[in-house]
Amino acid sequence: MNTTATLTEPRPSTASVPTFPAHDPRIEVIGEMGPRYAEILTPEALRFLAALHDRFAGIRHDRLAARLQTRVDAANGRDPKFLPETAHIRAEAGWRVAGPGPGLEDRRVEITGPTDRKMAINALNSGAKVWLADQEDATSPTWQNVIEGQLSLLDALAGTLSYTSPEGKEYTVTHDIGGPDTPTIVMRPRGWHLVEKHLRFHDRAGRSMSASGSLVDFGLYFFHNATRLIELGSGPYFYLPKLEGHLEARLWNDIFGFAQDYIHIQRGTIRATVLIETIQAAFEMEEILYELREHCAGLNAGRWDYIFSIIKTFRSRGRRFVLPDRKQITMTVPFMRAYTELLVATCHKRGAYAIGGMSAFIPNRRDPEITERALEQVAADKRREATDGFDGTWVAHPDLIPTARAEFDLAFGERNNQLHRTRSEVSVTAAQLLDIGSVGGQVTESGVYGNVAIALRYIESWLRGIGAAAIDNLMEDAATAEISRSQVWQWVHENTVTAEGRRIDRAWLGEVLGQVAGGLTRFDGDRFDDAIEVFTTVALEAEFPTFLTVGAYARFL
Repeated sequence: MNTTATLTEPRPSTASVPTFPAHDPRIEVIGEMGPRYAEILTPEALRFLAALHDRFAGIRHDRLAARLQTRVDAANGRDPKFLPETAHIRAEAGWRVAGPGPGLEDRRVEITGPTDRKMAINALNSGAKVWLADQEDATSPTWQNVIEGQLSLLDALAGTLSYTSPEGKEYTVTHDIGGPDTPTIVMRPRGWHLVEKHLRFHDRAGRSMSASGSLVDFGLYFFHNATRLIELGSGPYFYLPKLEGHLEARLWNDIFGFAQDYIHIQRGTIRATVLIETIQAAFEMEEILYELREHCAGLNAGRWDYIFSIIKTFRSRGRRFVLPDRKQITMTVPFMRAYTELLVATCHKRGAYAIGGMSAFIPNRRDPEITERALEQVAADKRREATDGFDGTWVAHPDLIPTARAEFDLAFGERNNQLHRTRSEVSVTAAQLLDIGSVGGQVTESGVYGNVAIALRYIESWLRGIGAAAIDNLMEDAATAEISRSQVWQWVHENTVTAEGRRIDRAWLGEVLGQVAGGLTRFDGDRFDDAIEVFTTVALEAEFPTFLTVGAYARFL
């Protein structure tokens, strides 16, 4: 049976004007109701979602339309730039962001991961300072994952979260929630481009549309947990993904103001950390901080999506924008150095924390040699970030926390951050941010095979509802799969020739795909056939889908 909630509010008299059919905005639940789903999808929560969509869904569509125009401009040769119309914001020295809220003063190591019960418990027991509770790239947005992830968070904050594995192993949170040994929770909702098809928004004109994934994830978590989070000594904190400019940040800021007024908490209670993971946002870091200054805690260097954004934005701009094998695109190549240096300097200029990115290497508890190699690589990565002035970093596995923490402990000394390092010596130009051609490196046949294999295996995992997958001792999520498939598309489009002399065309890639698929280990219930179909659509067709997850979600989830 469908569940709906209606938003009602006073309206001005229409006695002197023609009348038209009017409808109360409402949210309709069309997804199947599972155990305890009614605790999340309450009439009051749905009314709040209806209010959010009534006020902000139209602006969201405007912002998405603006993204399309930006992509057309980039394809036609117009590069991103520092905006002349906002130069006064960058020049004004006096403004600062709100800074860390309670529980966010020390962010030296943050663990990221999905919100299923087992992973949530592991994160809360990890010893990290912050848990990025991820409803975005590390979560496959099945209806079950979306709502049961909200239940995990609800139970965690109530102190009742537990899990029993199919083998009978019991998992519980070992420390009091809100205590000094439990990470502060920062939730990441889905990006603006994603919808939640299991909820329908009916607007005042009677039109029906899928709900916004961003508003659903934010709205349900905020509505149910904001007051409890404040009681626990922290607050409703969020990571904001995939922004492409300051107007998208302004939209979030307006949403935050409305939401705090709606449940009668003080404005500025919310804290947001923005992921700078698009080339467009890299040129508007200060403006993004400015728009969110009442609620902003910092910026994060979302490295994998940033690389994906570079490929996507310049994919048809010629061979000088063709990147080599994924493993050769390190954080030390010039355009990535420019991006991270600018991020730290921008944050510290405005009193914001700069949070480093995810190293993809993960340990293997069954193979000490792999683990040793992973720890060495993670240590080097985190040492670079700490030396550059970052105020914290991400890891994807609890075993990496001591290694990462040691590097930041050394850099911090007695402090909890490095805001005192203003990096005033940093001066990054547009040309440096766009210096793709200096990367060098090669495209190899093994790199092509690797991209196809990683994308296929990840997409298959995602289709089964697993959004973070350990593949060949690397943690893969939607962002790394996007790099893999977008590189393949670009290599085909630009008639790239491998180091071995092989031209990368659709015919050869069809052979590669067949060989990779033939070597996969199949099992009952696998989704490899669907994954092959998705990969073919997003990597081998003439058109380039902006995100592989959009079409795959519409068809298969």
